[in-house]
Amino acid sequence: MARSPAHKFGQIIGDLVEAAVEPLLCKFAREHSLYLDKKGPRAARAGRKVSWVDAYGNVHDLDYVLEKGGTAAAIGVPVAFIETAWRRYTKHSQNKAQEMQGAILPLVDKHRHAAPFVGAILAGTFTEGAIAQLKSLGFTVLYFHYESIVSAFGSRRVDAYFDENTADAEFSKRVRAWARLSEAQHRAVARRLVEINSEEVEGFLSALAATVNRQVESIRILPLHGSPSEWKSVVAAIGFVESYQDQPCPKPVIRYEIRVVYNNGDYVEGQFADKESAIHFLRGYEQPSVRSST
Repeated sequence: MARSPAHKFGQIIGDLVEAAVEPLLCKFAREHSLYLDKKGPRAARAGRKVSWVDAYGNVHDLDYVLEKGGTAAAIGVPVAFIETAWRRYTKHSQNKAQEMQGAILPLVDKHRHAAPFVGAILAGTFTEGAIAQLKSLGFTVLYFHYESIVSAFGSRRVDAYFDENTADAEFSKRVRAWARLSEAQHRAVARRLVEINSEEVEGFLSALAATVNRQVESIRILPLHGSPSEWKSVVAAIGFVESYQDQPCPKPVIRYEIRVVYNNGDYVEGQFADKESAIHFLRGYEQPSVRSST
């Protein structure tokens, strides 16, 4: 079935948003020695989609993933998951926010020891509630308001404003107007969108850099000895704590609890049943120069 002119023009705007964002992420990846996985062929994975699998075997298709140690032929450690979304009407924004959560949060949980950055790049019309919901779940949000999209297209005399009453004939006219522009002019519109939102873009990239460049500030290790005691009532449990002797115990370690704290306030926690697992976890936070000298 042929796409309607309204759908075609909506796709044009969605593609324009990606054309505005992708060069920024490519430049960021180069500057920070990271690999940017984006839609397209890559030897390290099948197909053209950026697909990652969560701890339960579910596949999630994403827009962008920044990887430490990744190459075209090898998957690296994910340091950032970033999704983009364009919506014209607020009635669709809450569902899209939930869709983004469903795609990214299971992957963040699986890779929690890497404490990856989670970003949402929104464009068009989103409710304050949808944006607040994403932020409450740890997303850093870059929001291109609909007015800025209209302004960017207007810089090349293409009218991007429409509502639910706009006729198909008007959409067809705008699709043709966009098609008459050169690729260089399309890129100029994308750059103009970034310029209009330069302060918001800078804030998003700064937050991304803070995660990528963070350093370990401290590591707390709590070895737990002995065996658990179980009581049927709160009174009995309190009595046990009150009478417990706080002194060195020769009993074996039952687990190691570790918290790695970064200088930007992020932290990662893990519990490990043996020394080998704990050491393997900590090795992941060694700097390359330290690891090569051991």
